[in-house]
Amino acid sequence: MSEFKNPAMKQLTDQQVRFAPPGRRLDQLARAEKLLTEIERERQYPYQYICYRVTDYRPNSYPDLRIDGKDLEHDLYLFIEAIARSTPAVPVEQMPEPVLTLEQVSEQFHVSTKTISRWRERGLVGRRILRNGRRQVGFLKSVVDRFLTANKDRVERSGRFSQLSDQEKEDILRRAKRLARVSSSTLTEISRRIARRLGRSPETVRYTIKNYDREHPEEALFPSVTGVLDVQTKQTLYSMYRRGIPVETLAKRFQRTRTSVYRILNEARAERLLAQPLEYIDSPAFDDPSAETAILGRMPNLDEYETQRQQMRIPKDAPPELASL
Repeated sequence: MSEFKNPAMKQLTDQQVRFAPPGRRLDQLARAEKLLTEIERERQYPYQYICYRVTDYRPNSYPDLRIDGKDLEHDLYLFIEAIARSTPAVPVEQMPEPVLTLEQVSEQFHVSTKTISRWRERGLVGRRILRNGRRQVGFLKSVVDRFLTANKDRVERSGRFSQLSDQEKEDILRRAKRLARVSSSTLTEISRRIARRLGRSPETVRYTIKNYDREHPEEALFPSVTGVLDVQTKQTLYSMYRRGIPVETLAKRFQRTRTSVYRILNEARAERLLAQPLEYIDSPAFDDPSAETAILGRMPNLDEYETQRQQMRIPKDAPPELASL
C-alpha cells in the first residue's frame, strides 16, 4: 500500500505532515481513524467532505472530485500511517478507546508477530503509544475490527496456520541440504521448491533455513548469505568474471543479487587501477596561461568521433572486462 490512488489525497497528506502542528495532527489522526470505520466501499465521497471530516476545514480545491469508497479506504490508510509516523507517541491512558499491543493482536488471532507486520502492509494501521514509559506500536480496537471485517478470509487462513513441529523442521533442513549440494539454486528458489512439496509458505521455509544457519555457522547451508564477502572471495569472483562466467551465474554461485555482483566487480576494478604505478609527466604547456583554452576546450572533430563510435561493434574475442569500453 505504498502508492496513493488519488493525487488529491497525497497532496492533502503531504500538506498536513509538513505544516500542521503536532497537536493538530493528533486530532486529525483521530478524525481519520473515525472516518475510516464509516467508509462504505460501494459509495463515492466528495473530496471536500473528506477534507472537512479529517481537518475540520472545507477547502475550495477539487469541488467536483469524488473518490470511490474502495480507493478512499486505501488512501486514508496511507494518510493515517504518514500522520502517525510524524507525531509523538501518546500515553495509552489518553487514547480515546482501547488499544491492543502487537502481542495482544497476535494472541487474539493466533498468528505470529511477523504476520501482524505483513498485515500492517495491507492496511492494519498502528499508532505510536507510550505504555509504562516504553514506546511501542498499538492498534485501536475499532481499526482492528475494521481490518478483520475487510480481510476475514485472510485472517482466518492465517489463524489456521500451525507452528512447525521438530519433525517438519528436520524435514525442511534435510531437503535443503540435499538441494544445496546437487544444484546451484538460490536460497529463495530452494525455499519455494520445498514449500510446494510440504504445503508450507516459502517464507516459513526460508526463515527455518536462515535460522539454522545463524545457530550453526560452521555447518551453514548458505554461508555466503550470512555475512559480507571477504577480500579473497571477492577476488575469486572477479577472476571468474574475467574468465567469461556470466554475472547471473556468479550471483547464484555466491548467493548474491546481480546488483551486488556488479558492485563487487567495480570494487575489484578500482583496486586494480589504484595499484597501477602512475607517474606525473610535466610539460611547459601546463604553465602557459594561453594554453588553457586549448587544453580545456572542445575535443577536435568531436562530431566525427561520435559518429564513428556509434558505428563500432564489440569484437567477438574481446574479454569481458573490456566489452563495456
